[in-house]
Amino acid sequence: MLRGWLVASLILLGAGLSLAAVTTSPLAKEKQWEEARSYLAEGKAAEAKAVFEALLRRYPQEADLHLFLGITLLRLRDPQAAEKSVRTAIGIDSDHVEARTLLAWMESDIHGNFDAAIAEYEKVVELMPDFPQAYNNLGVALKRKGDLHEAAESFNQALARKPDFGAALSNRGWIFAEQNRWSEARRDFEQALEINPNDDGALYGLSQSLREARDYSGAQKVLSQLISRSPNFVYWLEWGRIGLIRYWWVLLAIALAFFFKGRLKKARIVSDGG
Repeated sequence: MLRGWLVASLILLGAGLSLAAVTTSPLAKEKQWEEARSYLAEGKAAEAKAVFEALLRRYPQEADLHLFLGITLLRLRDPQAAEKSVRTAIGIDSDHVEARTLLAWMESDIHGNFDAAIAEYEKVVELMPDFPQAYNNLGVALKRKGDLHEAAESFNQALARKPDFGAALSNRGWIFAEQNRWSEARRDFEQALEINPNDDGALYGLSQSLREARDYSGAQKVLSQLISRSPNFVYWLEWGRIGLIRYWWVLLAIALAFFFKGRLKKARIVSDGG
C-alpha cells in the first residue's frame, strides 16, 4: 500500500509543481513554498510537513497548500489526515483537478469504494475533457469495479486523444484478455511494449496472449525476460506450467519408460523363480 501511495504522490507532485509555476497565487512569491516542495521531492516528508503547516497558518484558503500537505501526510503513512486535507482543498476549490484525482485514488485504493472513485474521476474528465490521463484513470476504476465495457470505452477515449499512450494500451489489452479476445489483447500489449519496453504488465499480458495462441516457446521466452527483471514467484510458476504443457509428451515418455522398466524387472524375477 505504501508503494502505491508514493507513486500517486509523486505523480501528483509533478503535476502540482507544473501548475504552481504559472499560478497567480501569493504562494508563487513565497520561498517557503519552494522549500517545502523541495523537501517533499527529496523524501524529507517531516520537514515538508512542518513548512506546509507554517504556510497554512498564513494562507488557510490556499487549496494547493492543503493538497500538498495531504500528499505529505500520505508519505508519513497517515491516510486519514491526508484525506481530510485533500477534502479541505476541494472545499476551497471544487474544480481542483489534482485534489479530486488524489481523492479518487484514495477512494479506490484505500477504501475500495469504486463508485466514489468513479464519481471523482468523472468530475475530473468533465473539468479536463482533453486530458488523456483522466480517461485512463476512470477506466482503471471502472475495470476494478467490473464494468469492462465502460472501462474499454474510457481507454478508447484516452487513446483517441493520445494514440501512443502506453498505459492505456496495456490497460485495454487486459480488458480484451478478460473478454477472451486474445488477438486484440496481443496487439495492444505489443504496441504498449513498443512505446515502453519496461512495461512489465504489458509483457506479462503478452506472455498470456502467446500462451493462448499456443506459442508456448514464445510465452516462455517473454516470461524469462520478466524473471530476469524480478524474481516473482508467479512468473516462475507460469513458466513452469507452460513448460509442462510444452513438453508433456517427454514427461509421458519418461513415465512410460519407468513403468515398462518396472514391469520387465518384475517379469524377470518371476521367470527366475523368485
